[in-house]
Amino acid sequence: MQHKTPGAMLDGLPLIPEQYSEVLHYIHRQERAGKEWDTPELKAMLADMLDPPESLAYSQVDADDSTSTERISAGCEDGDEPLQH
Repeated sequence: MQHKTPGAMLDGLPLIPEQYSEVLHYIHRQERAGKEWDTPELKAMLADMLDPPESLAYSQVDADDSTSTERISAGCEDGDEPLQH
């Protein structure tokens, strides 16, 4: 029977250093608590890292437009004239 090791599991995954560190931290916490580390939660974490939701991947232009719209809306809520840039 082969035992899984964190290194063998993570080898070849296209993770950025911050993601790799987060995964290792999760594994370390699980091991210190005497729990299994190869869990559905870890698999879900890796799936999110490797295939992030599309809604989070919008452009800076979209973010700028959203911020402008929020500012204009905030000015209109008080009955004031919209802020002009």
